[in-house]
Amino acid sequence: MRRAAAAATLAMACAGALAQAASAPAPTAAAPASAASADCPAAQDVEPRQLLGLWHADVDGHPRGATLLLERHPEYAGSLAGAINRDGERSRVAADLDEDGFTLEESADGVHIAATWLGDVVEGSCGREIRGSWQPEGGAAHAFVLRRIDR
Repeated sequence: MRRAAAAATLAMACAGALAQAASAPAPTAAAPASAASADCPAAQDVEPRQLLGLWHADVDGHPRGATLLLERHPEYAGSLAGAINRDGERSRVAADLDEDGFTLEESADGVHIAATWLGDVVEGSCGREIRGSWQPEGGAAHAFVLRRIDR
């Protein structure tokens, strides 16, 4: 159900997210994952709202990374929408974080799913790192790491 809702809403993903991703400031250094504080939730306690913002994506086998902007989904409370930018090539995204983990679907045309990201928040990262598997439609899966680059 969650995947069907995400796929159905890719066409409605924030157009503003694309503009923001294109004009976003240069990434800043992220705090070390070991920087524990009272504001550092356990991985299972991270909520979707804590994932809002800019992320850097690295995918094994793909030498260039990407920038990912996650915002509140305009229609589905608790879900995320936004854009991914790979050297100026932009796609829309829709994502969820729930008890099953992190799911993100990307689409170049806003209709067809081009790739799926399945992962988990890394324990001790304070919600600033997600690791898992990225799989393009019809292709082989590759390991990915998402790291928070704002805040």
